[in-house]
Amino acid sequence: MTDPEVAIVGVGLHPFGRYPGKSALQMGEDATNEALSDAGIRWEQVQALYAGSMEVKNPEAIVGLLGETGVPGRAVFTGCATGATSLAMAANAIKLGEADIAVAIGLDKHPRGAFSDDPSVSGLPLWYGQAGLFLTTHFFGMKINRYMHENGISESALAKVAAKSFRNGSVTPHAWRNKPISEQEVLESQVLNYPLRQYMYCGPNEGGAAAIVVRADIARQFTDTPVYIRSSTLRSRRAGAFELLSPSFPLETVPGPVVDASLEAYEKAGIGPEDVDIAQVQDTDAGSELIHMAENGFCAHGDQEQLLAEGATEIGGRIPVNTDGGLLANGEPVGASGLRQIYELVNQLKGRAGDRQVENAKVGYAQLYGAPGTAAVTILSR
Repeated sequence: MTDPEVAIVGVGLHPFGRYPGKSALQMGEDATNEALSDAGIRWEQVQALYAGSMEVKNPEAIVGLLGETGVPGRAVFTGCATGATSLAMAANAIKLGEADIAVAIGLDKHPRGAFSDDPSVSGLPLWYGQAGLFLTTHFFGMKINRYMHENGISESALAKVAAKSFRNGSVTPHAWRNKPISEQEVLESQVLNYPLRQYMYCGPNEGGAAAIVVRADIARQFTDTPVYIRSSTLRSRRAGAFELLSPSFPLETVPGPVVDASLEAYEKAGIGPEDVDIAQVQDTDAGSELIHMAENGFCAHGDQEQLLAEGATEIGGRIPVNTDGGLLANGEPVGASGLRQIYELVNQLKGRAGDRQVENAKVGYAQLYGAPGTAAVTILSR
């Protein structure tokens, strides 16, 4: 494994949910203060800030709440991969010698319902939206339906993924949906976009998350159990990849950006998928988790059903996936969702995840998927 240059010494989370009367910036402030407290660092010591959000145009304005110290503050946005991007940029600032201590922050506050916008903001023609194709839930339903047909996966596999997420959410104190839902209840819920049902989708909501990163050689000044960033990658799709917001299906397909990002991340970290002890993968819907399990190298395409039957992705299994319930149980404030993954992995690698603790977890893996067709992977280790 490669020698680390950057360590995470503190994490914080404003639980995802619905908070009338509380702004996204205030939730980000709470998460950042928790991360600072976790690291034993004062806000005045932070030398660089990277904040991400979908709804807040200037998330770096959070310095008005945290304290106007003159710290350089930069805003980022790469869809659902925003949290990973803010963490990578904070880590790069340290690698470049711009800072010894930096903070990555994610925050958002979404209204209820599916996302909607003008297709032109994503480089798509007007007809794409008029045809109803800009509604991402339609894409996820069509993609997993084709994937299940090509790889011999049954609808019950989708229900198993969702039920696992809600079980994990039930032992996660900060989860938004913290009541277990059985496979049968999942299958009996309303069909939204066949074959995906109500309890197979995550819901946009509100929240914030933050991580404090420092030079690896000074990390133990702040904590006895630093968590090291081994690699961080982000790739956009190549021509021929059928991904979110693709206006057509290609005649000749190539692997999606998740495959490219994961291969690069493994190479940079000096490990393989067999070395990963715990994983957080994008689960905007239950089908996405199934697809990304294979795209990240944790199994072959079509083997997911067998893994689920064996309990391999459960807490205590060979490769626990989304131990905090993932997006299905926590919901998704887009700017913060990636840092929620980091929050979970750091707590797992530090051995303080409570009833959902994975024993002897040493290597954590986080994968996110941003529109249009962008994927990010972060590998951590203790």
